[in-house]
Amino acid sequence: MTWFAIALILVGLFFLVVGSIGMLRLPDVFSRAHALSLTDTIGAFFVLVGLAVYEGLGVNFLKIVVVLALIFLLNPVIAHATVRAAYRSGAARPREVGHDL
Repeated sequence: MTWFAIALILVGLFFLVVGSIGMLRLPDVFSRAHALSLTDTIGAFFVLVGLAVYEGLGVNFLKIVVVLALIFLLNPVIAHATVRAAYRSGAARPREVGHDL
């Protein structure tokens, strides 16, 4: 079970590193937010599932599941709020915009 947990955590760390590289390499706030929100969610999922497998059933498992649920609920909302604020402030305009957000 320990090796399975380590493998899950390593997969999660891979996605988090890829998201960090995307944050540095992508050109504008909209593509950065898109890439980062996706990889951050999936990376956190794998890391937390790996920790849950390592811990086994118990109080810590329940805490990890609660944190995982909060990440799945809050990460898309935070990404949307960030992109909407960037669009409305005029900090970075997309190339072609058909309508306001």
